[in-house]
Amino acid sequence: MKKIFTTIIIVFGVYTASLAQQKKGDVELGIHIGYSFSDISNSDFFNSSFKSAFNAGIATDFYFSNRWSLKTKLIFDQKGWGPGFFANVSDEKFATDFSLNYITLPIMANWHFGKKRNWYLNFGPYAGYLAGAEATNGDIDVKDSFHSTDFGLALGIGTKIKLSNKVKLLLEYDEQAGITNIFKENTGSAVRNGRGSFNIGLNFIIK
Repeated sequence: MKKIFTTIIIVFGVYTASLAQQKKGDVELGIHIGYSFSDISNSDFFNSSFKSAFNAGIATDFYFSNRWSLKTKLIFDQKGWGPGFFANVSDEKFATDFSLNYITLPIMANWHFGKKRNWYLNFGPYAGYLAGAEATNGDIDVKDSFHSTDFGLALGIGTKIKLSNKVKLLLEYDEQAGITNIFKENTGSAVRNGRGSFNIGLNFIIK
């Protein structure tokens, strides 16, 4: 039994050492911009449409092996939806689209795959802080109508193309699905954020 246990320890040690040699960096720092499209998830608002916008952020990837890392982001996220929701301002009811600006923090497990581990798939929770909200048809500030925080799930898939020993080009698609009601006062079913985004950026390898 002792020999078997010793053998397992040795094999595990060799495997861990091989991972350490294969991984491309202990930490990667990244920047990105993206084209995003957002809407709301709610059974009462079938007429809402996607709203296009942009996002920009920074990211940090902490590697545990050549297959797994912990990825965190800090994103300026534009969300909202197109006409289909009626706003009630000063007893005047009108159809409008909404623009919601969030500072979003996703924390995700990042799985790297492919022969060169240049592809990745990530998933995890996110928290968002509402920086501003506007009914754009009337340029009306409606931030007080919304909760200041938004929580949900984030996932993404992408690839990194090596440009040099220290820099990689990032191509990524990611989504966010809210799980909390964004309105403070809502007598109907919960209204939740949703958005997808195509991103491009650069990752900088730190040894």
